[in-house]
Amino acid sequence: MLKSKKLLQTWRWYGPNDPVSLQAVRQAGASGIVSALHHIPHGEVWPLEEILERKAIIEASGLEWSVVESVPVHESIKIKDQNSEKYLENYRQSLRNLSKAGLKTICYNFMPVLDWTRTNLALTLENGVKALYFDWVDLAIFDKYILKRDRVEESYSQEVMQEVEARYPSYSKEKLEQLADVILMGVPTEGSVSITSLEESIAVYDKIGKQGLFDNLFNFLRSIQTTCEEEGIVLTLHPDDPPYPILGLPRIASSLEDLLYIYQQVNEEFNGFCFCTGSLGAGKTNDLPAILDQIGERVYFAHLRNVKKDSLGNFFESDHLDGDVDMAAVMRKLILINQNSKSQIPFRPDHGHQMLDDLDKETNPGYSAIGRLKGLAELRGLELGILGSL
Repeated sequence: MLKSKKLLQTWRWYGPNDPVSLQAVRQAGASGIVSALHHIPHGEVWPLEEILERKAIIEASGLEWSVVESVPVHESIKIKDQNSEKYLENYRQSLRNLSKAGLKTICYNFMPVLDWTRTNLALTLENGVKALYFDWVDLAIFDKYILKRDRVEESYSQEVMQEVEARYPSYSKEKLEQLADVILMGVPTEGSVSITSLEESIAVYDKIGKQGLFDNLFNFLRSIQTTCEEEGIVLTLHPDDPPYPILGLPRIASSLEDLLYIYQQVNEEFNGFCFCTGSLGAGKTNDLPAILDQIGERVYFAHLRNVKKDSLGNFFESDHLDGDVDMAAVMRKLILINQNSKSQIPFRPDHGHQMLDDLDKETNPGYSAIGRLKGLAELRGLELGILGSL
């Protein structure tokens, strides 16, 4: 029976303004915190003093700052424009400052313009809880009638576009505005994207394409490689969410093929992955245990959540142990990978249903307390059960 090393249980905390307190995190049973300085504008250097201040707040509550999520990659780096070298140096300096504070595991993503994208932040399920939801028809309605992108029909199936024409006439101006607000929403505490800036970015990325975005990722990784290796830092790339091109923007971290290409092109120990079961699980053909078989040794962080998909590929975020993702198989493989890793692999219950008392509270979408507490408890029990069987 494997008892020597459990996964590290962590919790995402958005800082002092997070509705969920650090005391509540401790009561949930997590020991590590996943946090970031969201108030620092993208691309600016994270001052060492502010990093140490955040770390001190976390440690004063009896917790440890385990993972930095995220140090955002500035759009100039993603498109490799004339300002990219400035932002690359800023990124390197932020990494040095984080290392001085003892923070060595950094999560980031390389999604163009938009972070994770949903069309409904409060889908009510049969039992009354609220979940995050992605609907291709609503995305296409936004794309065609709000963004008004050219040749939009080429990006969607005929079945989706037929449903667009049937559904759109029933949408009021207010409902369309709400839909746009949800799709354009940024990370909580950071602010949203405007239609104008999105249109401009789509035109830029149309010229860059998927391979160009891959090349810019590799340039980013090679530019920070020496800093990471000197400081003992590992980078963990978060998969695309959802794992498909959307709104004319390319995606490069959506499948096993994508992740293997990234692994092979920058085959260095610092270049790792955040294994997000929800993001990858939303893909129609992604086999998550098989992906772990191929890239597991470079998984330095995990987001564990589940999704349920329908025939169109729409999905909602389900209970952590009840969805299309075989969480038991994923957990088993993570446990085995963790035994051979240099340190504990941190995981966090990613997202969670808004439920019970939290239904009456103001919460960050996906990040209310009780739903994540439930998810962490289930995942903790799953890990212990599997450990006991090995």
